[in-house]
Amino acid sequence: MASTFGKAFQIATFGESHGGGVGVVVDGCPPRLKITAAEIQRDLNRRKPGQSRITTPRAEADQVEILSGVFEDTTLGTPIMLLVRNSDARPSSYENMKDLFRPSHADYTYEAKYGLRNWQGGGRASARETIGRVAAAAIARKILAQEAGIEVLAWVSRVQNVQAKVDGSSVTLEQIESNIARCPDQDAAQEMIDRIDEARRREDSLGGVVSCCIRNVPAGLGEPVFDKLSAQLAGAMFSLPAVKGFEIGSGFAGTELYGSEHNDPFIPAPGSTPGDGTPPVTSSNRSGGIQGGISNGQPIEFNVAFKPTATIGTAQQTVDRDGNAVTLEAQGRHDPCVLPRAVPMVEAMACLVLADDWLRQKSVDVLHAESGEN
Repeated sequence: MASTFGKAFQIATFGESHGGGVGVVVDGCPPRLKITAAEIQRDLNRRKPGQSRITTPRAEADQVEILSGVFEDTTLGTPIMLLVRNSDARPSSYENMKDLFRPSHADYTYEAKYGLRNWQGGGRASARETIGRVAAAAIARKILAQEAGIEVLAWVSRVQNVQAKVDGSSVTLEQIESNIARCPDQDAAQEMIDRIDEARRREDSLGGVVSCCIRNVPAGLGEPVFDKLSAQLAGAMFSLPAVKGFEIGSGFAGTELYGSEHNDPFIPAPGSTPGDGTPPVTSSNRSGGIQGGISNGQPIEFNVAFKPTATIGTAQQTVDRDGNAVTLEAQGRHDPCVLPRAVPMVEAMACLVLADDWLRQKSVDVLHAESGEN
């Protein structure tokens, strides 16, 4: 089973939803980076369950432990192991479903592939696996901010058909965190919360869209041809549970435009003069900050679509291992909408991709310097 991600900045997650704990091993982090457990905990607190009435009531502190690779709040350059212990696991809640295939879950497909599965909350298929990603990404975020001033922000832009009106280029973390929906449009946020509350009372669920903007990205990140930055981001987002769609820049809406309308013209950067070496900018950003699979220096903007949570209390038809028809009314503690807790997950995967590409590009820059190229 593939549980590793990245090349220069590589992570390997471990653990199951209702096992002893979950975590991650980070390899490739540069030495002498200042990082504390408190910094990692901030991102985990945004992901943890039980944080509001519109999330799962599972009561987990998700307290991170740094077991290796950091000494006196400084990275050593050796593998970093981060662990979060499960304290509110209730595997017995799934006992009555161990021989059933829950609709739209990974139950059947895991069993078809491996011949067995962990029926206690889905095991590795549970969104609890993402704790390791978010913890590792706190380190990646620190690298990006310290080395390049790169900022990664995501927010809920749509729940079902409730659409937020947001200027992604100016949205702030404070605006995103100002409500439990994690939507910077306050009017839309309240409507989203009401809609999620209604779905929760009906024992149903909702899906939606998380938008992300990555600012201050230098030109040149990404590897042609099969490792384009856009492809890396798409693959990273699709690795998250419940993701059903990804679009960057103009996305599918761009198909309705003429090329003359869609192209992003290059213009001199404001305040620059010819020959001063200042990189150009574009007057629009329908490319979403990536052209030819390589960052062009403009903000990277993309959207990620999440399906409604698969586990619901509403009666559904399914079958058991023997093929008998069964009516399932799932029990357990689940999010009526994954979107608010998916925001830090989207940010995490974006940070992991960018940190990996940043470190890979540094090796290219060293080669350029050694060859005397500018």
